[in-house]
Amino acid sequence: MPLQASPTDLLLAGGALLLALGVGTVAHEFAHALVLRALGVPVDVRWLPDRGDSGPATAGFAGRWATVTPRRLPADLPPRGLRLAALAPLAMATPMALVLLGVLPDPVATGNLPLIAATIAWFACALPSPQDFSLAWHAEAARAAGSRADLRR
Repeated sequence: MPLQASPTDLLLAGGALLLALGVGTVAHEFAHALVLRALGVPVDVRWLPDRGDSGPATAGFAGRWATVTPRRLPADLPPRGLRLAALAPLAMATPMALVLLGVLPDPVATGNLPLIAATIAWFACALPSPQDFSLAWHAEAARAAGSRADLRR
């Protein structure tokens, strides 16, 4: 059965999608930071690092919302720690896993378009980025490079 959406529903769904995308992107970066800090890695968290001359209002639409950069990697940091930090945003998918297990109700079954849009945006933010996958696959090389250099740009 197709969803019947009024213009108001579409407007609310767009707003819910943008809000969940913004909050989810920040949560994604904080997931990295929390694991890195738990491993004893000092990190810099920057908000809207691409703002430049255009100001903060357009920076979120045209660039990154937040970044996490390790200052240095301890020499004794195991590669699995970097892999865990790189894949930490997958924990944000826990609510969807609970839906699949039948513990939580399915938001798509509600027919509530803003809720569906927010759910899709949140789940998209739970996916690791290409940079995250690169770090997960090449953790040894990143650790070797990071333990002998200052990683801030």
